[in-house]
Amino acid sequence: MKSSRPYLVRALYEWIVDNDCTPHLLVNAEFAGVQVPAGFASDGQIVLNVSPSAVRHLHMDNEAISFEGRFAGVPQSLYIPSAAVLAIYARENGQGMVFEVESGVLEAEEIAEQDDQGPPDSEPPRPSGRPSLKVVK
Repeated sequence: MKSSRPYLVRALYEWIVDNDCTPHLLVNAEFAGVQVPAGFASDGQIVLNVSPSAVRHLHMDNEAISFEGRFAGVPQSLYIPSAAVLAIYARENGQGMVFEVESGVLEAEEIAEQDDQGPPDSEPPRPSGRPSLKVVK
């Protein structure tokens, strides 16, 4: 099943803008494929104002978010894979959603190694075919 993250980001973006608030993205700047201006990230993360008045050519799809923005007055093109988005929220009141951290692109060897190991001992295996839900705070 496809990740719900890009769908939720798009829906929350529209909801925040419809309520006349300023949407901000918290992005893992060290995630594979992320293209953000150097020197603006702190602790491997960057907060981006993605309001319609702050960006140009905003494009959100299931793969990534891309747009043009200004940093220190210099126009920059940004590219954020959907999995690199850690949160989307309204600057004015903090309402939005925080997502679980996803690791960057795994090498084929790491994927094969994980498949060989099976599930970790601390987590009981789930019966196949049954859905599971998590509480998102």
